Amino acid sequence: MADTHSTVAEHAEHSPHLRHHFDDMAQQFDSATLGMWVFLLTEIMFFGGMFGAYTVYRAMYPGAFASTSQFMNPFYGALNTAVLIVSSLTMALAVRAARLGEQKALQLFLVFTMIFGTAFLVIKGFEYHEHWVDMKVPIIGGHWDYSEFPQFARQAQIMFCFYFFMTGFHALHMVVGLGLMTTIFIMARRGTFSSSYFTPVEVSGLYWHFVDIVWIFLFPLLYLIGRTKKLI
Repeated sequence: MADTHSTVAEHAEHSPHLRHHFDDMAQQFDSATLGMWVFLLTEIMFFGGMFGAYTVYRAMYPGAFASTSQFMNPFYGALNTAVLIVSSLTMALAVRAARLGEQKALQLFLVFTMIFGTAFLVIKGFEYHEHWVDMKVPIIGGHWDYSEFPQFARQAQIMFCFYFFMTGFHALHMVVGLGLMTTIFIMARRGTFSSSYFTPVEVSGLYWHFVDIVWIFLFPLLYLIGRTKKLI
């Protein structure tokens, strides 16, 4: 009789969101979080390779790489940094709202997060256009002019290639993040989440914060280091 009551209680507590290969919601949450952290480790290795290559070439051509800082717009970089920091705040508030089961707040903060993410891409678009007008785009054949520092013209192309590759891949990750946020928002509108089930919001938030942190390293590396160095 006790076994029967125990079975009924287990079925009563069984969440429709619990997958059959997990014992309970806590185990499912831990597994999903661990999976996201493992994925982010692969992303760290991906970006780490580019950061490592950038460091090697900067050590080889310090003067050339310092000269490229003169053509970066620190205002755009700082503005995008502020935008992403605020987006991390709204993402954290969205996760908190999901944990508390506050549906309206969750949807509102997700919308704010997507607005800031979109603003980042728009600002980056203006910045890319500025480089195009200044003819500082070596990865597109023939659109390159470095007459300001002719002694660094060849080596500076390497740095600008790093700039476009690193910021371009980061922007691609931001686009993926916006896709995730859109999916989470649609799920929230359908009432999928509650205080007992918010795993997708949590793991998506981890991804969003990772993308923001990568930019925190890109900003000083590409925009600030070498900007005040005297060039010969």
